[in-house]
Amino acid sequence: MSSKKIQIIIEGATGRLGQMQHLKGLLAIRKEGGLLLKNGDRLIPEPVLLGRNADKLQAIAAPHDIAWTTDREACLADNNNTIYFDASVTAGRHQRASSAMQAGKHIYLEKPIAESLEQALDLATMAERLGLKNGTVQDKLFLPSLTKLRNLGKAGFFGEILSAKIDFGWWVFDGEIHPAQRSSWNYRKKDGGGLVLDMFPHWRYIVDTLLGDIKAVSCKTKTAVHLRLDEKGEEYPVDVDDTVMATLELTNGALVEVNASWASRIKRDDILTIQVDGSQGSAVCGLYRCFIQPAAATPKPVWSIEVPTSENFDAQWMEVPDVAPYANSYRSGWELFLRHVVEDTPFPSPLRAGAKGIQLVDACYRSNAERRWIDLPDLSI
Repeated sequence: MSSKKIQIIIEGATGRLGQMQHLKGLLAIRKEGGLLLKNGDRLIPEPVLLGRNADKLQAIAAPHDIAWTTDREACLADNNNTIYFDASVTAGRHQRASSAMQAGKHIYLEKPIAESLEQALDLATMAERLGLKNGTVQDKLFLPSLTKLRNLGKAGFFGEILSAKIDFGWWVFDGEIHPAQRSSWNYRKKDGGGLVLDMFPHWRYIVDTLLGDIKAVSCKTKTAVHLRLDEKGEEYPVDVDDTVMATLELTNGALVEVNASWASRIKRDDILTIQVDGSQGSAVCGLYRCFIQPAAATPKPVWSIEVPTSENFDAQWMEVPDVAPYANSYRSGWELFLRHVVEDTPFPSPLRAGAKGIQLVDACYRSNAERRWIDLPDLSI
């Protein structure tokens, strides 16, 4: 058995997502001696941090003894760097990814992979034309709860999918009382902000993978909080959506309700909850736990305006047990992509899958502007 290194450019490692999720996952693989390959070798990921702020890069890199640079051109020109990964702000991702592919780098991108469907398809076509391995992050699919949902579907638990509900979000402070939990660029259109652009690529791959293909969408967006304070305490206007309600129609006729907001206080079990109702059973999950109610064990509630409800509806559901340990969801995606690069194994979310997420984003904005349903034609991946 031998080990070999693979150098990975990470642009955007100074941000929360790049540092706390992706870099953390790669360093965990390295710490454990590398990713075990089919031939018995170990593949050791070596991150190379790329950014503009030398002080921040050095502060992140030094404790882990990893390389960093502010020279983007030299970093891309270095043939020792095999993979380019982008977790920086959404704005400019198309240009950054294009230049990396032109430098011959295999490409892995955070969602959304671009700011428009045209840009997304352009990236996918470029990667295919250049013969480069390519993919987009679909981290939510590896969460414990969604893994359980996927297994329920494989086992035929739901029967026919009838409907589903996705409730997501929390109150993001405007900076007056407490600092905001999200960076200010998330609320500026020129930087690629907005709830639809940020989260609906997630809903696309979750729904496509677990429930069925999306046929059409009806969407209404709103800006609930119009003024916020940025990282310097300076007031700025919010010019993107922070509250979204949408209905997705699946090809089998089922409807999926999506209620997403950065301006809503949580009165549910988790930041994200998904309920799936099927002819043979239903399931409700958060980020970690999943509960089911099969048809044979469904109670018969009685609605009355005269007598308060005494039933404990929560207690009537059964929890799906943990039968195996779950890895960090971002790490799971990295392991699949690394194998794709070095072993040519299939990768479930190429850039064309990421383009489907942008297709839904564009359709949501069109639906809101035109106040009507928008069809989503097939995008072959």
